[in-house]
Amino acid sequence: MDENLIIQQAKEGNKKALAELVKNYEQTVYNFSFKICRDREKAENIMQETFYSMVKSLHQFDGNSKLSTWLYRIVSNHCLMAARKLKNQQFVSLENEDGLYEEKYIADWETLPHKSTENEELRKILDDAIVKLSPEYRMVFLLRDVEGLSTEETAKATDLSVPAVKSRLHRARAYLRKEIDEAFKK
Repeated sequence: MDENLIIQQAKEGNKKALAELVKNYEQTVYNFSFKICRDREKAENIMQETFYSMVKSLHQFDGNSKLSTWLYRIVSNHCLMAARKLKNQQFVSLENEDGLYEEKYIADWETLPHKSTENEELRKILDDAIVKLSPEYRMVFLLRDVEGLSTEETAKATDLSVPAVKSRLHRARAYLRKEIDEAFKK
């Protein structure tokens, strides 16, 4: 069935249509929240909160973006609220990190060989580096480079401007490149 029709039926109070939307997006919402939170229980809680928010606010969904983009925005907001509660957790600051702009760290992200990405050691290094990113940068990186959203969709999902998404993505990529380079020097 056409998703727009399902959305319309859900807006009209059709519980079966609402359940179908939840079923269609539960794995996507859980996976994304897990990538941000790195904790199953938190990811499950955020998934529940996201769908609760969806049910409460579906009448406000205007259809100008994909439902998935709208849901990413809700997940992002819940993840950021959860992260703000973790005041004792430290993340790297990328706001004034001039060292990230050295030419060697601005190398093309696409040059990462596919065989190397399959390497468990590299995955571990990359995963550890992603965890160090603040949730705001991690979200942009994951939405754009892992989930494959366009820059515009990422901007809508995070409530940022397109230049802000580009800036955060650039800084996140540079930081990750730096972490990988330093790990391989050891």
